[in-house]
Amino acid sequence: MSIVAPAPHIPRGLAVGTLVATVLVWSPFALWPGAVWQPLAQTGSYVALFVLTWTNPKVKVLLVRTLQRWVINPLVRVGFAVGLNPFGVAVLETRGRVSGQPRRTPVGNGRRGDELWIIAEHGERAGYVRNIRHDPHVRIRLRLGLRHRWVDGIATVRPDDDALARQRSVIAWHPLRALNAVNVRVLGADLLSVQVRLDLPGRALVHDDASTVTTLASVHSLSADRTG
Repeated sequence: MSIVAPAPHIPRGLAVGTLVATVLVWSPFALWPGAVWQPLAQTGSYVALFVLTWTNPKVKVLLVRTLQRWVINPLVRVGFAVGLNPFGVAVLETRGRVSGQPRRTPVGNGRRGDELWIIAEHGERAGYVRNIRHDPHVRIRLRLGLRHRWVDGIATVRPDDDALARQRSVIAWHPLRALNAVNVRVLGADLLSVQVRLDLPGRALVHDDASTVTTLASVHSLSADRTG
């Protein structure tokens, strides 16, 4: 009896994200013609990522995570350190599930009121998703008013949530969020929604999976442990 191999899987939103990214790359060239090698190289990388997602998503995740760890994320963290955030992202801090040390990762800023939604491009493979599974207490560094501040929160992984629909809802015609959404779709292989309930004055934080209520005092105590 022969075994039929599973058909290649193309994640929802990948084709649209790749097309939009390609259009964005070629738009400046169409307005101001110049050296064609740059848009061609970027288009080639998008096509390669598309094919890799289709044929071997594990390899794509490894490549993208390496690029993010050693190039993209350090640049974003340096920008935050000097007060620059040109891409409008936030920084998520989780507790390492093995080391117990703080781990900081730039993420899309999907704040809506007292919630912040993150679309994890690598799904359950993302290190911060696995950290949240182990310890849902997190901190988010985002802009509040004119300054960037750390905000405590409780994170919950939402595998039953429609990640693409959630992404569209948090964009809300915001250009920087839209740009981040395109990057997430192009670089991602398995989108997953993560909900963070932010610690705002007068509100208790509820972690639905554990059916428990975390008081603000306990969250502030955790924050003090991290910064002390």
